[in-house]
Amino acid sequence: MEKAPGTIAVLDSRGQPPAAAPNTFAAFVDEERKRRDLFRMKAFAAGLLVFATAIYLYCRWMESRGAGGDWVGYVRAASEAGMVGALADWFAVTALFRHPLGLPIPHTAIIRKKKDQLGASLGAFVGSNFLAPDVVSAKVSSAQISWRIGRWMADPGHAARVAQESSTILRAVVGALRDEDVEQVIDNTIVKRIAEPLWGPPIGRVLAELLADNRQLALLDMLAERAHQWALGSQETIDRIVLRDAPQWAPKFVNVLLSERIYRELVEFTWKVRSNPEHEVRLAANRFLEEFADDLQHDDAMIKKAERIKTQVMGREEITGMAAATWRAAKRLILESADDPSSTLRRKVAENVQQLGERLRDDEEIRANVDGWIDRGARYLVENYAGEITTLVTDTVARWDAEEASKKIELQVGRDLQFIRINGTVVGSLAGLVIYTISQFMFGS
Repeated sequence: MEKAPGTIAVLDSRGQPPAAAPNTFAAFVDEERKRRDLFRMKAFAAGLLVFATAIYLYCRWMESRGAGGDWVGYVRAASEAGMVGALADWFAVTALFRHPLGLPIPHTAIIRKKKDQLGASLGAFVGSNFLAPDVVSAKVSSAQISWRIGRWMADPGHAARVAQESSTILRAVVGALRDEDVEQVIDNTIVKRIAEPLWGPPIGRVLAELLADNRQLALLDMLAERAHQWALGSQETIDRIVLRDAPQWAPKFVNVLLSERIYRELVEFTWKVRSNPEHEVRLAANRFLEEFADDLQHDDAMIKKAERIKTQVMGREEITGMAAATWRAAKRLILESADDPSSTLRRKVAENVQQLGERLRDDEEIRANVDGWIDRGARYLVENYAGEITTLVTDTVARWDAEEASKKIELQVGRDLQFIRINGTVVGSLAGLVIYTISQFMFGS
């Protein structure tokens, strides 16, 4: 690879540029190209100065010998003015980046000395001209962001791609998580949070609220109905119990009569409980529940008993292993859904993305709302954070080494600045020729 003087070509063992990311390599190649172009333009501008100097010296030599004719004076004047123009513009261009000939002449090496001021001015320029709320708002409005996004999302292929990429990201996130960490989070945020507070008072308050709303009546009705249904079918069970526990000397018909009496009494009793909302058993059950709710909230013995039950429940293997079991099941489900193109997860994501895109594309009111959100968001960002954004420019320039900053800027604009030197040489030569010609016409030789 050809390189300009002063540059260092970093090559690998095969003589090739180092392997790097595509963007890094592209930047490397672009910088090398700019270095070559700058070197060539500097050489061309310097060549014009040398050419003008050579012509001037030749003309002076011819004049010193009295040779040539009137044309020598015209050419000498043109070349002399071209030399002056070239030197003046060389000095002006060089003074931007360094001291000409290394001499600390005042007001030279301007970029090196004024680097921070230039960075601040550039940041202020960007902030006032590119990050103004009205400018950003107009650009956002003209971009039709919501319509473009909606049209893109409404395409089935794009929706499927979003589902695929989402699954890939989800799978990567799940794969990056350590099982121990997730299980600890689940255990701390769910299991331990359940076990930390006292169970008695909150359960008592919930039960008291349910009783105040008579929510227990449906439960009592169900229990009374189930008890009556059981009583209707309990004849065989009662016969077996009576015959089993009756004295050996008791006649069998007496046992049968006793069994039937117990059966009738049981059926009649459960029927009364079932059909009478004000039955004594129902009222007793209500009183028991009310007292139980009050004891759970205020009775220390009952609260401690509830805590013992809680400890027993939370100590069971099913509870202690709930976090691990929950995460294993969730992880397996997520990974299977992410890998399966026909899974419900990916299908639903694609469907929802496509539907959302169709609504954004076709519904003008929704687009107006979304565009309004985007516009307000963009305005909020530039109104409140434009300073921080422009600080990126000023801070970046401030961190640059003065010498390095001067080289970077010269690399970007130095090639075009060489045209100043070229034009100075050409224009100076023409100006010198015109001035000499006019003076000849006015005053003669």
